[in-house]
Amino acid sequence: MTSEWVSLFSGGKDSSWALYRALEEGLNVTRLLTVHPSDDSYMYHVPATDLAALAAESTGIELVEVHPGDLEATAAADSGAQGDAELEPLEAALSDLQAEMDLAGVTAGAIESEFQTDRIQAMCDRLDIDLFAPLWQENPRELGDAMLEAGFEITIIQVAAHGLDESWLGRTLDADTLDELAALNDRYGVHILGEGGEFETLVTDGPHMDRPIELEYETEWEGTHGRLRITDAFLGEESG
Repeated sequence: MTSEWVSLFSGGKDSSWALYRALEEGLNVTRLLTVHPSDDSYMYHVPATDLAALAAESTGIELVEVHPGDLEATAAADSGAQGDAELEPLEAALSDLQAEMDLAGVTAGAIESEFQTDRIQAMCDRLDIDLFAPLWQENPRELGDAMLEAGFEITIIQVAAHGLDESWLGRTLDADTLDELAALNDRYGVHILGEGGEFETLVTDGPHMDRPIELEYETEWEGTHGRLRITDAFLGEESG
């Protein structure tokens, strides 16, 4: 039995980059695993995870979806307790997959968050599998440049930080955008790749995808933060 990998996947740029790098390294990724969290999550990318199914279809890799349910009672406790609780359904899903496949490990897109990475690493240790985290402690600007150079098309779908107004919603993450984010990092401490929750993204096309994701949306702005409300999403014509 050939060892298989599972890519922890939201459809955002970081998990998509981890998947892409795993494929480039020749890892046998046979499943994408998406957790659909509540609106308040310490462990997971929250917005537009329903679009992961389109991204999975475009990559041609089977998608496994996890719905943790209501964690509101846990949220009343401290963040560490909530993070641990949020990890439980993910670990259960991986344990189920382990029973049907030779699971070698998982990919993850964390850059600097020890809160997330320590918990995922501990989970991998319990399951006796490996963790492939190619973004971990890499330079954020260099990572952003590498994503663009590889051909990633990235749309900003949510913002919540000083310096990010409604005009950022729906904006493409390109070299000019990275320059502006670097300036906001200097001024306000905004993470260049938004790992602090300053903004969230969706990868609409890339070298690991056969067809781009096309979006129709409206913007919702609430004074200091906002998001895209996706009204329609579908796969476009096959690339090339």
